[in-house]
Amino acid sequence: MTQAPDIQALSGQSMNLAEHNIEQLKQLFPNVFSEGKIDFEALKSELGEFTDTDNERYQFTWNGKEQAKRIATTPTLGTLRPAQEESVNWDTTENMYIEGDNLEVLKLLQKSYFGKIKMIYIDPPYNTGKDFVYKDDFKDNLANYQRLTGQKDEEGNPLTTNTDSSGRYHSNWLNMMYPRLKLARNLLKDDGVIFISIDDNEVHNLRKICDEIFGEGNFVANLPVIMNLKGNADAVGFSDTHEHNLCYAKNLDAVKLGFFPVDDDELSDWEEDDFGMFKRADTLRRTGQDASREKRPKGFFPVFVNNQNEVYITENDQPSDEKDLVIYPVNESGEELSWSWGKNKIRNEPHNLVVVEGRNGKNIYKKQRPNLGGVPTKKPKSIFYKPEYSTSTATTALKNILDKKVFDGTKPVPFIYDLSLLGSEDNDVVLDFFSGSATTAHAIMQLNSDNGGNRKFVLVQIPEQTPKNSEAFKAGYETIAEIGKERIRRAAKKIKEEHPDTQADLGFKVFKLDTSNIKKWQPDLDDLDNDLLSAIDNILPDRTSQDLLFEVLIKYGLPLTLPIEQINIQNNGQTYQAWNVANNALIACFDENLTIEAVQAIAALSTPENPVLRVVFRDTSFQNDITKTNAIQRLKQAGIEDVLSI
Repeated sequence: MTQAPDIQALSGQSMNLAEHNIEQLKQLFPNVFSEGKIDFEALKSELGEFTDTDNERYQFTWNGKEQAKRIATTPTLGTLRPAQEESVNWDTTENMYIEGDNLEVLKLLQKSYFGKIKMIYIDPPYNTGKDFVYKDDFKDNLANYQRLTGQKDEEGNPLTTNTDSSGRYHSNWLNMMYPRLKLARNLLKDDGVIFISIDDNEVHNLRKICDEIFGEGNFVANLPVIMNLKGNADAVGFSDTHEHNLCYAKNLDAVKLGFFPVDDDELSDWEEDDFGMFKRADTLRRTGQDASREKRPKGFFPVFVNNQNEVYITENDQPSDEKDLVIYPVNESGEELSWSWGKNKIRNEPHNLVVVEGRNGKNIYKKQRPNLGGVPTKKPKSIFYKPEYSTSTATTALKNILDKKVFDGTKPVPFIYDLSLLGSEDNDVVLDFFSGSATTAHAIMQLNSDNGGNRKFVLVQIPEQTPKNSEAFKAGYETIAEIGKERIRRAAKKIKEEHPDTQADLGFKVFKLDTSNIKKWQPDLDDLDNDLLSAIDNILPDRTSQDLLFEVLIKYGLPLTLPIEQINIQNNGQTYQAWNVANNALIACFDENLTIEAVQAIAALSTPENPVLRVVFRDTSFQNDITKTNAIQRLKQAGIEDVLSI
């Protein structure tokens, strides 16, 4: 059908990251563009001394790296189809479980979740020399994924074998990880963080690609995590007890990690004043190389302490009472240093200082206040260890939930619970795109139930088939995704039993990766007449209006968990099905043979107090272009300018 004027056709592609990057470059350096192209000489001039013209420089490269970069910026033609029958609390939940190749799914999430994820946790496949299911095809990764769900190629061979004798043992793993991390970074908020579990085989390479993608300056920590205190006696030389967890920030200057609540035996270190709980922290006197009076002259001034041990300062550096104690930032050796707080902060926060009697007289210390409401807190140590982090304990816990041992290598719930406590806050979104047995979902639901929070999770898992001789397959789990979904259902039920009054979101929406609902016309020149007839309807025959709705949300960049109401439009005895997304943010109607009167009924949904922002139709919803043009004019008269067709 000919496109009517003033109606925008929905692109079947996901967000084009290359175009997005170019637009950002235009905002920064508009003068480096000439006739729509980048003038790299002009760009070099703008960058000045930061341009490296030396042929020899430090760089990290491997076979296939450039293609991995291109894969990250290549749009996908896929979509996510809702599976309401496999979901829990579909109408109200804001959690998501997505089945599909995470590379394609991450591309699809770019518009809807760009810069909206607070924390990412992933436990990617470790490079142990065994098969792993992620094999990216630069030409058509979506078609490759459809083959991948069967784990075999057309000839029945395993799709990916990454043995250490392949010659590209590390390269294959890096090519799998690089584009996924590149896309993941886009999704993080400016103050977001990513935690990545990894073992010794690739931790050195993972650190390098994370330095490149996130920036060396955004490295936060490499956390050894003790998961097997007994150790692995089969290891050479030393008995392995730990894995690694790399933590990177999107922007180190913006990130603010959380704290742990203190243990009962640590409560004796805490006191209470009129402002709540506190414990003595660092001295107010600055320490370190830059602490001297010479380097920080403005930080050298007298601080006074009265007979009530209250701290104060004065503008003229004279005490209010000559009996009050005068303290300068001078250490026991007589070195003149500086205060770590300025006069304004001391004046405004004297209640956050405490005077302590020491061997050489009185000294002033800062008070550490709780970071979890009124609960005393502590900064986490760089080595992660709790008995609950044991992998054997995690395996047993999952076995108890699912009644059988159906999954190896699951991460402990307390471990991801603690990471979520540090890396996210109430109402934040947590993403795990190698979700495995769905431990992250379990941890988020448990954390929300414990502290009344409202964190949301987005999980992605490829529906990797379980071996037919495995306990999982015998128990009825044909894919790992089936294990993950059932684990969430049962964990939610258990949490509800333990916390009957919980208001936590214990549901999840299920979506499945598939080809776009919109046909890609590739004419058969030997049967062009039939091809032209089939091209009149550009929607695949097995797709529902709900499928179309969620593709619109994805391509329009709207969250997939927005509230959606199905409504009926009545006209002359005819009922048309429509969808109202987020209370008039979008109205979608994909029925055919729409009349002008039906369009007028849709337009009437828009009011000055609650205007409809955009309307979406099917390209074949109208009998001809005249009807379509009249429909657009009716919508414009109602103040609805944004009209889309698919």
